[in-house]
Amino acid sequence: VQLVESGGGSVQAGGSLRLSCVGSGFTYSSYCLGWFRQAPGKEREVVATIAVDVSTTYRDSVQGRFTISRDNAKSTLYLQMNSLTPEDTSMYYCAAAGFCYGPLRGVGFRYWGQGTQVTVSS
Repeated sequence: VQLVESGGGSVQAGGSLRLSCVGSGFTYSSYCLGWFRQAPGKEREVVATIAVDVSTTYRDSVQGRFTISRDNAKSTLYLQMNSLTPEDTSMYYCAAAGFCYGPLRGVGFRYWGQGTQVTVSS
């Protein structure tokens, strides 16, 4: 199983980035997928998840600014991030779960990518 993120970088506040995550080695369309982030000295937090039925969840701080989507034909997960703020600066990880549950469906993730860094300057 492999998950590979891309699309991170450095932007100014108010800018946009689109993260991608390509998966292989598992039945992509049958998995709940999610984006998580972890800043230095902070705990990892769920950003957004998308289930097999394409229902989505978002943490409050990104609601209305971020959009999670999936393309099962390409085994690719996306995170469109708009109106970025310095508080969004973090390492972003994609993850896959056979079944996701709990707050924001952020529990149950078994497979993880290596992460892509997002840095937002003021």
